[in-house]
Amino acid sequence: MKIHEYQAKEILRGYGVAVPRGKLVQSKEEAIAAAREFLSGERKVCVVKAQIHAGGRGKGGGVKLAKSPEEAGGIFEKMMGMQLVTHQTGPQGQKVRKVYVEEGMDIARELYLGITLDRALARNVLMASSEGGVEIEEVAATHPEKILRAAVDPVVGLAGYQARDLAFELALSGSAVNSFVKFASAMYRAYDATDASIVEINPLVVTKAGEVIALDAKINLDDNALFRHKQLAALRDPDEEDPREAQAKEHDLSYVGLEGNIGCMVNGAGLAMSTMDMIKLAGGQPANFLDVGGGADEAKVTAAFKLLLADPQVKAVLVNIFGGIMKCDVIAGGIIAAAKQVKLDMPLVVRLEGTNVKEGKALLASSGLAITPADDLGDAARKAVAAARR
Repeated sequence: MKIHEYQAKEILRGYGVAVPRGKLVQSKEEAIAAAREFLSGERKVCVVKAQIHAGGRGKGGGVKLAKSPEEAGGIFEKMMGMQLVTHQTGPQGQKVRKVYVEEGMDIARELYLGITLDRALARNVLMASSEGGVEIEEVAATHPEKILRAAVDPVVGLAGYQARDLAFELALSGSAVNSFVKFASAMYRAYDATDASIVEINPLVVTKAGEVIALDAKINLDDNALFRHKQLAALRDPDEEDPREAQAKEHDLSYVGLEGNIGCMVNGAGLAMSTMDMIKLAGGQPANFLDVGGGADEAKVTAAFKLLLADPQVKAVLVNIFGGIMKCDVIAGGIIAAAKQVKLDMPLVVRLEGTNVKEGKALLASSGLAITPADDLGDAARKAVAAARR
């Protein structure tokens, strides 16, 4: 589950991670008041930031500097409600519904710091780079030697010497070293305690006074652990999610929207991936990943079928079911019920195999619906691609 920058910073602050002062604002007047507070004293600028679940906001015009409260108010008016386009949103962009005003920093250096699970090592890995403010994927592609790593023992946690080694490798010195060690340790505690899948600070800034502070923050939370964190689950923002994916979650379906025109309904993540591969091999494009799971009943299958047919870009539907825990006749009943409810008007290719396959095929054959049966996965993919083209 993704959350906004301001939410991530609030979580990090609770674990002792240094973050700038900031306020979420909902009106021009609130933006002016926040900017007036943050521009007091020696601060010469504040920052107005659009809050969406995507990176690259600065390049898209979603991060602006303001030198006066009035300028901050003007930026807010232009930013709120804009369709912000970044490399992560796609050409359609994402509507800005939240704006965050934050104090400016006296930046001496920009770094990168992130924590995630390295499945190959079976360890959480702390990653650091001197190339702050740049997408880490770009750094990995162009300057892989600039990505520093420290694998963390899950029993011991992040050791002090590991954080110090990273600080020295980043060429930090003086008080910045101790500040970095404190920051990294607190960041790891936050990552571990919240069951996050990634915590990323980009850029991590070193101020002229030698303080290490999170100028930006990204936290993704593990959906499978949210039952342990009710307060974190409440941070979900439905406005930032694909409506189809949000609808799928209501029915406990695993769904990811894609850009093709062949809707896929499959039981099992591995089989779903194989189905999409076979569609591609046959020259087509899958419109989605949809796993109904191993124990779905007729109601769940009906909900999945409605979800597929509600996608306007879908021109054909491929159902690929291997009946183990889930019986083929149950799937067949769900397909028939859903097709009749939504008044199916597009090609439907069905491949059934496994438990009660004869009963399932018999139900489909006697349904009176225009269903194209398939003998195997390759046959199903070819028939679905041909049907979509027609």
